[in-house]
Amino acid sequence: MNDNRITDIDDYMADLGRRARAASRALARASTGAKNQALTAIAGAVDASRAALSNANRQDLEAGAAKGLDDALLDRLELTPGRIDTMIEGLHQIAALPDPVGAITDLNYRPSGIQVGRMRVPLGVIGIIYESR
Repeated sequence: MNDNRITDIDDYMADLGRRARAASRALARASTGAKNQALTAIAGAVDASRAALSNANRQDLEAGAAKGLDDALLDRLELTPGRIDTMIEGLHQIAALPDPVGAITDLNYRPSGIQVGRMRVPLGVIGIIYESR
């Protein structure tokens, strides 16, 4: 990999992180209905993009095979119709869960009369890089 591609990836990831952070701030203030609507829309977009996802995945698998990646690794990287179904179902399952944001737990009264508890708040952005080895 040449230095330009490394810089391009670094710039891309930094920009992606900034955009995700900005989006997380808006999402933290969104209503439960808006969040569930977004999850449902994402599920619909994944479903509508099956062909494009499969084509891109096929290209990735072909490139991996050309580089000599192990068959077991290629199998883990393969995006099958069943795996796409699982992603879509997972999005619907998350939308069906109660929204934890704003929930108060462990509410106690202190001797002074004030209430002390724990309120669930969004963490922000967590970046995950998936790499199968």
